[in-house]
Amino acid sequence: MFHEVLVAIDGSPDADEALMQAIDLADSERARLTIFSAAVSPPAIAYAGVSGEVVASLATQAEAETEKLLRTALERVPDQVSASTVSSAAPVRLALLDQIRDGRHDLVVMGSRGRGAVRSVLLGSVSHYVLHHSPIPVMIVHADPPPETVADASSSGREAI
Repeated sequence: MFHEVLVAIDGSPDADEALMQAIDLADSERARLTIFSAAVSPPAIAYAGVSGEVVASLATQAEAETEKLLRTALERVPDQVSASTVSSAAPVRLALLDQIRDGRHDLVVMGSRGRGAVRSVLLGSVSHYVLHHSPIPVMIVHADPPPETVADASSSGREAI
């Protein structure tokens, strides 16, 4: 039985599905739900030659987008589920593991990937990292492919990914 469920979101289809699964689980288990997201900022090298004002503006914009994402997610949670949000400006991998430890959660729910395949290979998968470093169970959720993807793949004789 779960008492404290943590769901990590980033606006991707897999994260949206993870949120829905976490809401259903929290509702059925009468568990508390915490919705987590981190403001992703580009690597420091991306700021080379850019003024401090531009960097501050980008950071502020990332934080505002993260807060909007969390508000929207919280609106999807039914009234009978106790829920809260947590945001972080720290690197997502470490911030998420800190939240897992500090929040006394007993389950983490997250999407399988929030990036494209190439970026995931270059930068690493957050879900893969958490899966291997979390002290508590991790549930990885995959969104169903859009119907046209399945139809297109079957009409071309290829298997859907």
